[in-house]
Order: sequence, then structure tokens, then C-alpha cells
Amino acid sequence: MTRHLKAHLLLVLITFIWGSTFVLIKQALAEASPLLLNAVRMSLAAILLAIFYRKHLSCLSRAALRAGATVGVFLFLGYALQTTGLELTTPSKSAFLTGVSTVLVPLLLLIFWKTKSHPWRAVGIALALAGLFLMTVPAGPQGWAAFQQVNRGDLLTIACAFAFAFQIVTLGRASERFGFESIAVLQIAVAAVLMIVAAPILEHPHFRPSPIVLATILVTGILGTAVAFTVQAWAQQFTPATHTALIFTLEPVFAWLTSLVYLKERLGVRVGLGALLILAGVLVSELLGQVAQPDRDLDRASEPAGSAG
Repeated sequence: MTRHLKAHLLLVLITFIWGSTFVLIKQALAEASPLLLNAVRMSLAAILLAIFYRKHLSCLSRAALRAGATVGVFLFLGYALQTTGLELTTPSKSAFLTGVSTVLVPLLLLIFWKTKSHPWRAVGIALALAGLFLMTVPAGPQGWAAFQQVNRGDLLTIACAFAFAFQIVTLGRASERFGFESIAVLQIAVAAVLMIVAAPILEHPHFRPSPIVLATILVTGILGTAVAFTVQAWAQQFTPATHTALIFTLEPVFAWLTSLVYLKERLGVRVGLGALLILAGVLVSELLGQVAQPDRDLDRASEPAGSAG
């Protein structure tokens, strides 16, 4: 097996792991509060990554620490909002709505960093936003009444998409200056600390170490974060950015399939159409939007930082 083929297969595998974790976390939330669950699994991931990348942590500068902390704050916000929202919405909707973060990246770069964007990026954003509307705003009520009936979990997940979009941008810029390895450890460690601090303040923490909770921690902390980050860093050396982007669009699809199998979740026509539009928006933005504009910050948009794992 060539390294090229192995890289593609490994990226599909970790994408499947990321997609399946939405169902795992949804079930674990019945026995553990969102922030405390995140604190445990991210602490485990931070420890494992610190051991694996220890050579890269021996000479960190203050600038690197600041950059890693900034990325970590957005990672904390993204995961806190996503997991809290997942308590109130379905795994499939959570995965597709989180995926909007990818197409939000060029919009944020345009607004806050004055970075030019390819016209296909605008098409991708429009498609994804149309899909977001169909997935979250119920049919029937007219005007403001329709927006008032949007599920609170969906709103939290949309907010998480914005947080993850900022995390993608800051991660891309930080990794250019200091290397992926040290920033990967710092962002997760900072997010874990913030989860520990926020849990007793923002929620009523509870944690029962049941088999599903322990399985969730092991899968998301070890496979979904520590192993996946390492495999991704290796595999993307041998995989074109467009191929990687295409593989990563499978994450919400895997989330829906695992939710269908284990939770019998079915998407209605309106929600299903919204999911397809979001998927189309990501594909258009990532595949066509990169053809003539290989900007490093935009390339980072293909990294699924917003996965549940």
C-alpha cells in the first residue's frame, strides 16, 4: 500500500471517528454535564499530546504561549457551546450545523483581516446559510414567530460554529509561526483548564462513570483527539488540500449514519434538504474556492476543528 493511499484511508477513518462521536457524546450527556465531560476528555487528550510532543514544548516562547492560549479560548467556546447544544438537539443536526464553521472562515477573514476571497467562497456561504435556515427555522409560522421557535440547542450550535471558525483562523496563523505540534498541545490544555474553571460556575456539574461515559472519554480523548491529531498531521503531507477537504465533508454524513443506526434518527424533508445545502456549501467553498486562491488561512478551513471528537 502506497503512502498516498494509506494517507487517504487514515483520513477517512479519523473522519468516521469524529462523526461517530456525536452519538457517543449525546448518550453520555444523560449521565454527565457538558462542561465537566469536556474537562475530563480534553484533560486526557492534553496529557497524551504533551507526552507525544514533549520535545516541541521544551523551549516555548511567550509569543507561542499567547498564540496557543488565544486558539485555546476559541476552542473552549466552540466545544462548550457545541456540547451544551447537543443536549437539546440531535447528533445529525449538531454535526451539520457545526460544519458551517468551515464556510464562515473566509467571511471572518474578509471582515476582520481584510483578506480577499474567491467568488466561489461567497456561493458556498450562501448555500450553507440557506441550509442552516432550513435545518433550524421550522416551517409554518411567519415572520419573527418562526425564528422564535428555533430550538435553543440549534442556536447554541450555530454560535459554536462561529467560535470554531475563529479557532480555525487563529490556529492557522499560530501554526505558521510556531509549528502545529506545540499549538496543538497548548490549545487543548488551555481549553481543558477553562472547562474545569467554568463547569462549577456555568452548570450543575455531575458525572457518573458509567460504561458509556467512560467509552466516550476514551474514544474522544484518545482516538478522536490525541491519535487523530497526530495521524492528520502525518497524512496531510501526502494528501492534496482538495482531497482532504472532500474527505472531511463526510464527518456530518458519518454522524447522521451512526445516529440513524443507533438512535433511529431520521431527517425530515426540510431538515434533509438543509443538510444537503450545507454539505454543498462546504464542498463548493473548499473545492472550487481553493482553485485559484491557495491562501494558507483559507487552506486551514479544511481542518475539522469543530468535530465533536
